[in-house]
Amino acid sequence: MTETPVGMSRRLGAGDDQTRLMVRIARMYHEQGLRQSEIASELHVSQPRVSRLLKRAVEVGIVRTTVTEPGGVFTELERTLERTYGLAEAVVVDPGADADELRALGSAAATYLETTLIGGDRIGISSWSASLLAAVESLRPSHQPVAQTVVQLVGGVGESRVQVDATRLLTRLAAATGAEPVFLPAPGLLGTAAARDSLAADSSVTSVAAHWPGLTMALVGIGTTEPSPLLRSSGNAISEADQDRLRASGAVGDVCLRYFDADGEPVRTDFDERVIGITPETLRAIPRRIAVAGGVRKAPAIRGALRGGWITVLITDAATARALVAER
Repeated sequence: MTETPVGMSRRLGAGDDQTRLMVRIARMYHEQGLRQSEIASELHVSQPRVSRLLKRAVEVGIVRTTVTEPGGVFTELERTLERTYGLAEAVVVDPGADADELRALGSAAATYLETTLIGGDRIGISSWSASLLAAVESLRPSHQPVAQTVVQLVGGVGESRVQVDATRLLTRLAAATGAEPVFLPAPGLLGTAAARDSLAADSSVTSVAAHWPGLTMALVGIGTTEPSPLLRSSGNAISEADQDRLRASGAVGDVCLRYFDADGEPVRTDFDERVIGITPETLRAIPRRIAVAGGVRKAPAIRGALRGGWITVLITDAATARALVAER
């Protein structure tokens, strides 16, 4: 868009033929949509001169560029989230009053992955996440491999009907990215630490765990101290007694069944000793950690994950994003 602010002609010289030509060229290019070659031909000047005067028009303020944000785009809110919590990137979507929030988050996550997966990644993915399931089901298959492996980060064996969802999560992501799937053939949560230690020492588990330190990217959900419907029905659900102990220890949320407090610090209880999955230290050493999580009720858990550096990229909804920046 072009404009000639008050006083602009006086500063540049109202009688300056070059200034007059500069304004005319700017209008022809920006308002009439003519190409530089067409302008040069019509005004009988060289194309390099047209190019120089267009550049000069920007430098002196005759041409000013403005960016108007359309509805449903939240770049300023995303930037505020990034600055507030030190995120590498934030993606904010608005599912609308009557839209499916889970589907909107899944679609946004799928688009983000399609854009940023360019090859060679070794991806870790958590189990029992409805938002991740929505993401991989929206993911379009790549024409060529964009990842090497997709590795399970937390045990996925549970009630047979619901276990299909955890298996589909890993299988669909691997198929869409052309990667080799690596399943963790164990429950996420065991009844005792001794049972966990025995199973964790099995070669079927240690061979999967050996992949975790070399991962370049993690794709996770963020949970609260109350299990999600998917986790509750999976056979890996957290008992009410465990929930009470976790809350009493200050837990507000989890990533891969690793619980943290409001400041994002890991909460150490005997619950941790019964989990088969990636450790907090190994998880937070993965270079790119992407969380797909939304819903204002989850804001305390998401805030804790952000404060503790559990994730580097957040994909969430607008209402949750506003709640996160309103209370840091």
